[in-house]
Amino acid sequence: MTRQPDPDDRSRLPTVLIALAALAAVAYFGWRYYQDRQAPAPVEPPAAAAPAPAAPPALAEPAPPAIQHPVEPPAAEASAPPAPLPALADADPYVSDHLAALLGRPNALRFLQLDGFVKRAVATVDNLGRSHAPVLMWPVTPTPGRFASVKAADGATETIAPDNSARYTPFVQFAESVDTGRAVALYRRLYPLFQQAYEELGFPGRYFNDRLVQVLDQLIATPVPAAPPTVALVQVKGEVPSTRPWVRYEYADPQLEALSAGQKILLRMGADNQRRLQAKLVDVRGRLARR
Repeated sequence: MTRQPDPDDRSRLPTVLIALAALAAVAYFGWRYYQDRQAPAPVEPPAAAAPAPAAPPALAEPAPPAIQHPVEPPAAEASAPPAPLPALADADPYVSDHLAALLGRPNALRFLQLDGFVKRAVATVDNLGRSHAPVLMWPVTPTPGRFASVKAADGATETIAPDNSARYTPFVQFAESVDTGRAVALYRRLYPLFQQAYEELGFPGRYFNDRLVQVLDQLIATPVPAAPPTVALVQVKGEVPSTRPWVRYEYADPQLEALSAGQKILLRMGADNQRRLQAKLVDVRGRLARR
């Protein structure tokens, strides 16, 4: 229970002031009442009606940011116009069929999370440019195997194991095999779904393709380390033992640890895989952006 302070002169002062003000008010209005009883009240002309206060100016809503990288509409087909897109809530079968046609169904099933693909892709693109990209929202299947590190001879320094990059090589080969032109054409065809998902994610009035280009630029600019980065295992105190310690590694270099989630994923893939994937991202970016 909160302890109440002891009363002192300062705490009583507001009460005294209020009482004096009340007595003064009673005396004043009593005197005015006596004066009014002694003399007739003069007749005053009716007061002119006061002009109505001007209404405050309406606050202008901020204009949405200008679109920097507009998505060009898909080229019209000579045979027949494309069928209208389904609603976002019902788009999974439509999107899955088109992804299977682009990538081959075995690859689509192996590397992609097809349920809710559009929403997953939009959320992950936005998260890759931030500090954390939850695995549960990825549109791709997480890389199999465990993160591997190796300790130096002194036992104090720990770096990413050279063979850790082999886990990512199949995905990099898959990404390189995708026809960029056809992939971008499909993206343009499906763009209204991506835009709707982006606005529903919490960005009304924002343009998803601008965010995509922004994240692509960030990933492309990720420096390629000259040697495997040094890592450290984050210690967790508590009675419950950790069953997956390999997910608790962070970069020992504060500058690397401060990078975005997407950039740190690139660093884990190994220098060769990073260069190859960045080259693919440059190709994609050149087809999606004005400059």
